Amino acid sequence: MDCMDTELFTAEREWTVDGIPVLTARLSLPRPVDQKSRIGKRIDRFYQLQSRSYLRYCEKLLFPASQADYRQALALSSPLPLNTAELTCRVTCAQSGVLSVSTLMRECIGGRRNVMQRGDTWDLRSGYPLPLSAFFPKRYPIRKTLLKCAETEIRRRQEQGISLYHDAWQQELRRAFNRENFYLTPDGLRFFWQMGSIAPPMEGIPTFCLPFSEDGCRWPTDELLR
Repeated sequence: MDCMDTELFTAEREWTVDGIPVLTARLSLPRPVDQKSRIGKRIDRFYQLQSRSYLRYCEKLLFPASQADYRQALALSSPLPLNTAELTCRVTCAQSGVLSVSTLMRECIGGRRNVMQRGDTWDLRSGYPLPLSAFFPKRYPIRKTLLKCAETEIRRRQEQGISLYHDAWQQELRRAFNRENFYLTPDGLRFFWQMGSIAPPMEGIPTFCLPFSEDGCRWPTDELLR
């Protein structure tokens, strides 16, 4: 399978205390239009499981926190809070046997905002995720290459006053590096660090791009995708 058409699967949930909403959750995740094929079924199962897991996470962890916020507001005669959680997706690349998806999990609980990102890149000929190593030659220094790319871009952004980073960002960059934090766009490989790991939370998700054909980065070969 060289390409896959997807549509959005959406769901909403609301949790209440004393009949008053204290937490709302929304999600939108990709769903293959063709859910009968072997590959379509496999990818659909993954995102359906992710949607159920996310709603369980909201119920088991975020709802109790929202209940506590509600009780505290009542005790202090403060405005009643309504916490929110959202899981959204974006198909960033769908061509030449590859489907790449970026998902964002946003929360506002007790006035505290948090964002986390996830990337999934699928081989449409096998139905399995592609690892970061699929986009580089064998025994290539992937970690060193991506860290160097990120360092160069961070220095450029700092010189131009575009972004702020922690004073110890160089150490944090290496310590918080995660080989699973990537997704594809048609022009290259995007890799990222989670919010707050190397920069102040107001900077969001620090993301960098290594273009294909630069520093060993390549589109997966036909041989690899068989």
